[in-house]
Amino acid sequence: MNFAIIVAAGIGTRFSSKIPKQFLDIGGKPLLIHTLEKFQNCAAIDEIILILSADETENFTQTLKKFNIGKLKQTIAGGVTRAESVLNGLNAIDSENFEIGAVHDGARPLVSGEEIAATIEKAKEFDAACLTATVTDTIKRVANGKIVGTIDRENLRRALTPQAFRFEILQKAFAPENFDAAATDECFLVEKLGCEIAFVDGSAKNIKITTREDFAVAESLLKEIENV
Repeated sequence: MNFAIIVAAGIGTRFSSKIPKQFLDIGGKPLLIHTLEKFQNCAAIDEIILILSADETENFTQTLKKFNIGKLKQTIAGGVTRAESVLNGLNAIDSENFEIGAVHDGARPLVSGEEIAATIEKAKEFDAACLTATVTDTIKRVANGKIVGTIDRENLRRALTPQAFRFEILQKAFAPENFDAAATDECFLVEKLGCEIAFVDGSAKNIKITTREDFAVAESLLKEIENV
């Protein structure tokens, strides 16, 4: 069995909205529902754990009743940081029958079922896998207000989500002796264990909604993909 932790506890300070971006409507349903449906409809995922802020847990639980997200087994409160929210999700898992655990940003509704499944399969093969996208911009190294070099982008990738790992590796990465609350993704903690992580080529469309401009792009693409 495989599980997915969907992290959606952020308050979206950069989005400048009274309503956190993950709850804003696109085509008659919250952005977060679009994300959850991608995992609901992916055969590689057996169970979903949703992480929300403590203030939103009760409200969104009522909203969820309107939609068929049958794989959603738990909705729990997140922590102060993203890493702490993921830790809360892992601590809520009470089964040792899981093989692969995936972690995904709730504000990435454009992930495809094929990308989710491919990342899960890669993790089964290599124990750890990260969905990535190529770097298309020229990257400069800077110091003291000046450009001091150009970095070869051929071997660079942007980390996306989901990121998937064997359950025991995730547990070890988030154990007290290895945990770092400031970690911005799971790969960072797994890298610290000395584990090799395979990458899966993903679509550049799998953006994380951070700004209003991102939301407008996602809204357009979701309407195109899902005919909403």
